[in-house]
Amino acid sequence: MMNVSVVGATGYTGVELVRLLADHPEVKLKTLTSNSFSEEKISDIYPHLSTKIDIECQKLNIEQLQEESDVVFTALPHGISMTVVPKLVEAGLKVIDLSGDYRYQELAKYEEWYQEHNSPQLLEQGVYGLPELNREQIATSELVANPGCYPTASILALAPLLDKGWIDQNSIIIDAKSGTTGAGRKVSLGTHFCEVDSSFKAYKVANHRHTSEIEEKLSLVADKEINLSFTPHLLPIKRGILATIYADLKEDLSSSTIIDYYRQFYKGDQFVRIMPGERLPEIKFVAGSNYCDLGLEVDQATGRVIIISAIDNLVKGSAGQAIQNLNLMAGWREDLGLEDAGLYL
Repeated sequence: MMNVSVVGATGYTGVELVRLLADHPEVKLKTLTSNSFSEEKISDIYPHLSTKIDIECQKLNIEQLQEESDVVFTALPHGISMTVVPKLVEAGLKVIDLSGDYRYQELAKYEEWYQEHNSPQLLEQGVYGLPELNREQIATSELVANPGCYPTASILALAPLLDKGWIDQNSIIIDAKSGTTGAGRKVSLGTHFCEVDSSFKAYKVANHRHTSEIEEKLSLVADKEINLSFTPHLLPIKRGILATIYADLKEDLSSSTIIDYYRQFYKGDQFVRIMPGERLPEIKFVAGSNYCDLGLEVDQATGRVIIISAIDNLVKGSAGQAIQNLNLMAGWREDLGLEDAGLYL
C-alpha cells in the first residue's frame, strides 16, 4: 500500500481527492491538513464521508508529512502552494500539486498572469500532468503540476487538430461554461445562491489566467505560438464544464474524417471518449467521472470546425486527473480508483 496525504483537504478539490482516494485499492490515506478545520474529523465537515473515513484534520506539519507519506497532494490556492511545495520536495516527497504554481514552462508568463514566483527552479522540475499528452514524463516525475479544469477541456479538444495542422492557429475561439465549484468553497457574492440561480453570465472576459495556460500548452503541440480567445461563463449548477470551441479549417474536411483522426490520436486513452455520429457531449454524461467527452461538427458554410468538450471540473478537471497521475507515477493501472461511470442523474 502507498501512504498518501492531502494538504488542503477541506476545499472542494481536496475533499473530492479524499472521497476518491478512500476507495483506491492501493492507497492508504494518512494525513489530511486544513487550516480552517484543524482538529475536526473530515466526516464531521463533510457528513457524506461518515462511516467511510474519519481522519482528523490537522495543521500543516512538514515533518509529519515526511514521516507518514510517500506522495502528497497539495490542493491549495496559487501563491500559497508555492510556499509549501518546495519544502515537501526538499523533504524527498513526491508531490502532485493542484494549483497553478508549477504548470508553466515560462517564468515570465506565470508572473505576468499570477504573481512573483518564489521557487522558479521547480518550474523546470515540474511536469504538466495531462496524461494524454505527457504520460511518459509523468511516470518518472517527482513533481507533477495538475492542469486547470478549463485547460484540460480545451487542450484535449484542440490537440489533435493542431497536431495535424488542420486549423488556423490564430482563429481559435473557446466559449466555456463551468459549474460554481470551479470558484472554490470560499464564500463570495459572485457564487452566492441568489446571484447564480436562474442566471448565466460571462466573467473575466479577455483576461482569465487560464488563457495563458491553454496557449502555452497548445503552442507546444503545434510547435508554433498560439494566440486564442477564451471566454468563461458561470452556470447555475454545482459541477461540470462544457466548452464549445471554434476554429477555421485550412482545407475542406468532413466531420467523419476529423473524428476518425481523433479516434486515432486518442487510441488507448481510456478517459477520452469520442462521441459517435450526431450525439454531442453533455455535462450529465461525465458528471462524477474522470472522462472527457469530445464531439465535433464541420460547418461547411463557414469552413469552421466546432468542437464540444465536456468534463467534470472536480474529477477530470482536478482530483480525478491527479489520481490518474498518481497511478502513472506508481506504475499502476491508469484507471485504478477511477472506474466509476459517473452520476448522470
